[in-house]
Parts: sequence; C-alpha cells; structure tokens
Amino acid sequence: MGSSKVVALWDWYLQWRERRRGFFTKWDDMLMVAMALTRAEVGWIRQHPELLRNVKPIDELVTADEIAAAHRDWDGACEAFHRHAANRSKEIQRVMRVHRDPFEPIMCVLEADSPLAEYRKITLKRMPDEDRYPRAAAEAVRSFLMLRLGLHLGLRQKNLRQLLVCPRGQFPTAERRLQDMRRGELRWSERDRGWEVFIPSNAFKNSSSSFFGQKPFRLVLPDLLNLYTYLDAYIERHRRVLLGRAPDPGTLFVKTVKTTSVDASYNQTTFYEAWRLAIQRYGIYNPYTGRGAIKGLLPHGPHNVRDVLATHILKQTGSYEQASYAIQDTPDVVQQHYGRFLPQDKAALAARILNQVWEAA
Repeated sequence: MGSSKVVALWDWYLQWRERRRGFFTKWDDMLMVAMALTRAEVGWIRQHPELLRNVKPIDELVTADEIAAAHRDWDGACEAFHRHAANRSKEIQRVMRVHRDPFEPIMCVLEADSPLAEYRKITLKRMPDEDRYPRAAAEAVRSFLMLRLGLHLGLRQKNLRQLLVCPRGQFPTAERRLQDMRRGELRWSERDRGWEVFIPSNAFKNSSSSFFGQKPFRLVLPDLLNLYTYLDAYIERHRRVLLGRAPDPGTLFVKTVKTTSVDASYNQTTFYEAWRLAIQRYGIYNPYTGRGAIKGLLPHGPHNVRDVLATHILKQTGSYEQASYAIQDTPDVVQQHYGRFLPQDKAALAARILNQVWEAA
C-alpha cells in the first residue's frame, strides 16, 4: 500500500478523469473515502491486516518486496497512503467544480428580474374541447394544476404527489389520520370560503425543522386567474375521466388509466415524467412552431419550482428568511443553496431604497 507505484496509479486515474471532463469534480475527491479506510484506529482496511494474505505481486505495480514490507509494518504502509490521499484531496478541493448544475434547466428563468413572473408564462393557451376530446382536456387541466399548485405551495415532489383531495360537501380527513398516513389534503374550507391545503408537519422531509415547530402546514389557495374554476372542473369531472374504471387512490393527481394500468396513483418516476412532459409541451419555446412560452428553458422536474420561488423572493426582498417561508425551510438552508443568485442583486436592492430619497427631492 505504501508502494510509489500504487500512489502513481491513483494519480493517473485522477488525471484521466480530469482529462475526460476538462476539470476536477467533487467525485474526484473520492480520496476522502480512501482516507477513511486507512485512518488510524477506525479505518476498516487498517483494522484488517489479514487482507495481505490474498495480495499477489503484479508486474509493474506491486512487487513481492513491497508486500513483505507491508507485512512487517502494516500501520506504516496504511499511514503512508493516508498522508498521500490527504495531500491530494486538499489539492483537488481547491480546483474542483460542480459537474452538473441543478439550476441549468431553468437558468433563463432564475436570471430574470422576476423569476416567478417569467415561469408563470407557462399557461394553457389552447385548451382541448372537453366535449370532443374529454381525455385530452382532462390531461391538460391536470398539467395546468400541477404547475399552478407547485408555484403556490412550493412543496417537494413527494408532498405534492401524495396530496389527497376531499371534494366539496364531504367531511375532510381527520388530522390524526393524516398524521398516520404522513400525507396532506386539499379540502374546501367553509370558514375561509376557499380551497385549503392542510399537511401535517410529519409529512415533510424536514419535519424537525424550526420552520414547523411541530405545527401543520395550512394555506388557503388564492382564487387568482380562474384557479378555482379549474380546480372545481378537475375535481368534479376531469379526474373521473382520467380514472376510468380504476380504483380511486384518493390523491388529487391521478394518472391516465389505460387498459394495462393497475394503479392510478403516481410514483416518484411517473410524476416526474408527467411534470417534464408538461414543461416540454407548454413551457419550452419552439422557434419552428412558435409554441411554448420561455426561450432557453430546458426539461426539468417539479423540484425546480422551489428554486424559482426561493430565488424570486431573494431577488425581490434580499431576505433569506422570507425566501425560506416559501419553501418550508430555514434561512440557513436557503442561503446555502440559493445565495449565488443574490450578490449581483444586492446593489440593486440597496439602490432602489436609496433612490427613493432622490426621487422625493
């Protein structure tokens, strides 16, 4: 293990990966794993010197003398490799870059002055005729509501996908029952005269976060741009068309049931594909057909909506705390993930306040 040839092999592999990509990535810091395996007292390889029994000489890589030396001083051989990995790891950390930017598909939206207004351009401009094409109309309304509720709620995919629905006139599911199922529900609120989304805190990935304080998430959806009209039509008519003869899973969003379908509920993969298809159909601008809403937009999944909401509030207010409210998270998490979009806007935010003095003069 302390062989200079083995060390050279590791260096060659790292350089080979760098040549393939043009830069070092975080994965190239896998030397951290090698360090952990050879660390004193706790490293797994370091605790098992009997592994040398199966080591054989390899031409131009490991000689019999080097194997014998490792037998004589196993801790020394592990320590030598551990030091080498530590030195290489520090060098790579200084120059490594993110290999895949999760914001790339929606970068044209995030760079806009108002990301939410830019993303909101994705609308249904050509609704199929419900009488002639009931299934196509139902699928179009479903896509529309996926995007609208995603933008209003800022939920993770799981919470949005598993959201139950209680039609008007029926008793909503008890909070204790929702806690047991770890799911939320869309129900009609007579008190607020609006559609309410109610989700127990234990249904969220970060349920222990200070954002919730063990309290449920509750939000009355605003009736803007005919949202309630589409919701009522979907719940009363379109959803039944999509279900066909399949058993009702109780979720708001259901798949289009076909002859080969067994379950009408979405899973993680199928919900992602449905969202991605909606973006391709209504969001991505096609210069040849003139259809689509946003130039430069790429296919993406539902999680990117959280990026749009957090970035929009950061650009408008400069507040990590207010941005965290939109995606049910903490300011520290928002600062860690979305801080890159704020620096260039800080001067503009400050100037907007200061300019009010000059405008009033």
